[in-house]
Amino acid sequence: MKNKITKSGSGAIKLAVLGASLAGLAATAYFFLGPKGKKHLKHAKSWAIKMKGDVVEKLETAREISEPVYHKIIDSVAEKYEKGMKASHEEIIELAQDLKKHWKTISGSSQTTKRDVAKKKK
Repeated sequence: MKNKITKSGSGAIKLAVLGASLAGLAATAYFFLGPKGKKHLKHAKSWAIKMKGDVVEKLETAREISEPVYHKIIDSVAEKYEKGMKASHEEIIELAQDLKKHWKTISGSSQTTKRDVAKKKK
């Protein structure tokens, strides 16, 4: 007998990663275009934008994204930036805490994409 190989889970994972990436970009857009956007733009530094990009890249490569995994990713990227960049410890911690606050946005978008995948399968 021949075994059939199915790849139904891979599409769901890709869609969840895409949702998480979009949520990260939405959070970044809100940071710069929201009510305090002008203030944030004045104080934005290139390392902060790069750090957010690194977090998004790690989210894309993660298999499953949960709140503890999300926090670990942010902490590992923040630690890397503390060692290698010319930013103060306080600035990096502040940015990491701000990114951690966006977990509900990210988890909400990934749940939506999981529901969409389930609907498409039916």
